[in-house]
Amino acid sequence: MSREFGPGDIVTCTFGQTPRKGTYITSRDGYAVVKLENGYNIGVPFSCISRISRPEPVPAPEIFISQDEALPRLSIVSTGGTIASRIDHRTGAVTSKSDAIDILRAIPRLRSVGHYQVRNLTTILSENMTPSIWQQLARAVYEEIMDEVAGVIVTHGTDTMAYSAAALSFMLETPVPVIFVGAQRSADRPSSDSTMNALCSASAAASNLGEVTVVMHASTNDDTCAIHRGTRVRKMHTSRRDAFRSIGIPPIGNVEYPSLAVRLEPCAVRRGSCEPALNEKLEERCALLTFYPGMPPSAIEAFSGYAGLVLSGTGLGHVSKTLIQPIRNLIGEGTMVMMTSQCLHGRVCDRVYDTGRDLLKTGVIEGEDILPETALVKMMWVLGNAKDAGDAEDLMRSNLKGEYTRRSADGF
Repeated sequence: MSREFGPGDIVTCTFGQTPRKGTYITSRDGYAVVKLENGYNIGVPFSCISRISRPEPVPAPEIFISQDEALPRLSIVSTGGTIASRIDHRTGAVTSKSDAIDILRAIPRLRSVGHYQVRNLTTILSENMTPSIWQQLARAVYEEIMDEVAGVIVTHGTDTMAYSAAALSFMLETPVPVIFVGAQRSADRPSSDSTMNALCSASAAASNLGEVTVVMHASTNDDTCAIHRGTRVRKMHTSRRDAFRSIGIPPIGNVEYPSLAVRLEPCAVRRGSCEPALNEKLEERCALLTFYPGMPPSAIEAFSGYAGLVLSGTGLGHVSKTLIQPIRNLIGEGTMVMMTSQCLHGRVCDRVYDTGRDLLKTGVIEGEDILPETALVKMMWVLGNAKDAGDAEDLMRSNLKGEYTRRSADGF
């Protein structure tokens, strides 16, 4: 039966006496996979569907895209993710297949904000990001900055975008905006956020910013995108369009939609505040470990030989007493250990309870209010660039890229 249908056929599904229009994707386990007009996939018996029409031939995309060179020159560095995704007719899901040129074709209004040069670094979903790709990305962005672009847009999957934004925050000194942007919902869905996020990111890239940021929906409405500092942002929801939040501080600005007007807070680093520089070395033998009740000492001992370990502890920064000696042993072997909190809001303070004071005696570094994932990326960078152990500890305690706040916000 599946031979009568081809990927892209427009079909009617009739089940429960209700006809629904959709697009035939593929067959699986003897069922037809159909993408409904609301963007969701369903599996139905072939007997329930009938073809309305076959898809029109898709014209070859234009090779040359006309642009206004009087507008700011911006760079798009593409790494993939949902914002650069297409339907995979083999699985019925979306997969990262598009590149930066495809984004310019799909969102013509981008050409009213700037004129673009594009660079396709990789095409992956962000769970496949690695520290070595961070280094490639940092080099690519640095080269674009040295080419005197007005700003750089990095298209990226949302799942690990906060890690990558933090990594580039430490690896780059940038006098121009470096904007990470993604999408929570792919372009085949009516509720897609890709167009608005892309347009707002372009406007932010042409603005007076001078640091690494993430630009994504500020609410579930299509009216504003928030500008988040790259070291203080976290993905806080699996699927909502406003999944990203600044933690411990408010967003450092916003972009109104559809006007694309940019407003920056006084704390936002301004354009031209530094000279461009690249410090791309990373020590990859670092790890992030979340404490849980009953964690065995072997969980700590497993990181023997690592250069660094970030612990995500409870409350003010605690682990059980049974782990204190293994932590002491690890530090004695030369592993740097930093304590952060699973609470996200508030500040680590290991001087209140006995457990905390015992941890400090082992040599654990208090992580103040740094986010655990930012602490991991910072540790990789510090241990890759510090002159010696003393310098590394000083750097970890220093507020280099706004990763610490002077005063913890309430957050509730």
